[in-house]
Amino acid sequence: MQDSYKFKGMRKQLITLLREDTRITNESIFEAFDAVPRHFFLDLVFAEQAYSNMAFQIGAGQTISHPVTVAFQTQLLELKKGEKVLEIGTGSGFQTCILCQMGAKVFSIERQRELFLKAKSIVNHFKFTPRLIFGDGYKGFPAYAPFDKIIVTCGAPEIPESLLQQLKVGGIMVIPVGEGKEQTMKRLIKVDESSYQHEEFGTFKFVPMLEDKVR
Repeated sequence: MQDSYKFKGMRKQLITLLREDTRITNESIFEAFDAVPRHFFLDLVFAEQAYSNMAFQIGAGQTISHPVTVAFQTQLLELKKGEKVLEIGTGSGFQTCILCQMGAKVFSIERQRELFLKAKSIVNHFKFTPRLIFGDGYKGFPAYAPFDKIIVTCGAPEIPESLLQQLKVGGIMVIPVGEGKEQTMKRLIKVDESSYQHEEFGTFKFVPMLEDKVR
């Protein structure tokens, strides 16, 4: 896959679209979207549409999220360079690379081996160094907890207690919650070991969060 002037121009147009969403204000997000070519994460047949605000199938019944959704979830994280971030649902690896480009220390879990291997290959291409884990996102990654931030990129029927336990006090979790076709985007700030501040940010559509690994 090549990154031509044409694709670079299309990225600029996408960033203009992202800027029109007044919820997204972090300049580092726009810079990351400019630095990470989204068309690298899609099948060649979709390359021309890679910079439209669309979700695409990436195999194993999963999707790469709308660019605006990726940017908005990232905005809600209030990410700072050097923070340790747990991502549940590596998927294509695009969100992973955006977080890495912004200076996060990323730990990302994917339950589908097919996607795990694809994401590992493309992340290596960009020379980012996140810790990619083939495993069950519901369990998180307790060996490296606590995390400054946790981002869940699939629709959870409820907020997993195991992930809450792995969030540091003062940390932020961004997670879409709901069992139907639509979920409510929630942000939780861990006030102390047993209490959380809850916020809601509208309705989104994600593939469901499932347990166990798929080989």
